[in-house]
Amino acid sequence: MRRRLLILFVNFSVVLACFAQREELIKFADFEQWMKRDIKESGVIGGETKTLYEIAPSAHWNKDNKKQNTPYCNQGGSPWATSNIYARVSGINKTNISVWRDVHDNGYCVKLQTHIENVKVLGLINISVLASGAIFTGEMIEPITDTDNPMSKMDLGVPFNKKPKAIKFDYKVHLTGEPNRIRQSGFSKVTTVPGKDMPEMVVYLQHRTEDADGNIVAKRVGTLIYNFPKSTNGWRIGQTFEIHYGDITSASFYESRMGLLNGAKSLYARNSKGKVVPINENAWADKSLNPTHAIVKFDSSCGGAYIGTIGTTLWLDNIKWVYD
Repeated sequence: MRRRLLILFVNFSVVLACFAQREELIKFADFEQWMKRDIKESGVIGGETKTLYEIAPSAHWNKDNKKQNTPYCNQGGSPWATSNIYARVSGINKTNISVWRDVHDNGYCVKLQTHIENVKVLGLINISVLASGAIFTGEMIEPITDTDNPMSKMDLGVPFNKKPKAIKFDYKVHLTGEPNRIRQSGFSKVTTVPGKDMPEMVVYLQHRTEDADGNIVAKRVGTLIYNFPKSTNGWRIGQTFEIHYGDITSASFYESRMGLLNGAKSLYARNSKGKVVPINENAWADKSLNPTHAIVKFDSSCGGAYIGTIGTTLWLDNIKWVYD
């Protein structure tokens, strides 16, 4: 009798396991490994050597490289890029640091924060830019040489052919309480943008094709956009956000910002010829179609480039896909 009960219990446990959700950590998204790199800024702005952190295998990328100001590309198979950048504007080498390694429990996490980055050289250049912290799947295209069309400086998305039910992670948020945001691009007057600032997450699963001329066309397979509306009292652990598949325009939760991205709203990616081109999303995919690429992007501020509130901060850890 005992043996029969034991066998029944084991079989029942196996059945439950089959129905349990499966989780898959996105590579390096436990944020326990960080690659350091050094950028020496131009002498006219102080000549300091700044250390930038990238989400990649633990190493000092250019420690023995006499030419420190080398454009960075993803290392060690990491799918992640950050808004920590090397810029060369009007012959001046400059960095922006808006993503940091921070502490969570007995390990590390990632911290994204919105701040003002200044470049001032008497008689030559005087720029103050609002920079939000961001991490995304893809690559940053360095060096950054201007503030025009910032999305064209990012190769967004990595190969991915699965259909997860959701994305799951730990997070913490700090909002400043300011009722409005600002827009500060560096070359125009600072303006007020109505609405409070908050961090933002987007997940786009796309099925991409490329024509003979290198143009990239995509169908939108899966969509998730979420703004973090308030500060948290410490960490929120294991929070899950559902990904929506197919044409969602008639769904109750649909907002215009979830729509297809093309024209002036296009994102960019590197084609098979090595050129960075717009991704033209021209249709919603049928729910049966698998994606070819995944874009996962977190920003400390919402509203687009150069828009936000100084001090808005998002911490993240343990980013995973969730499957049925």
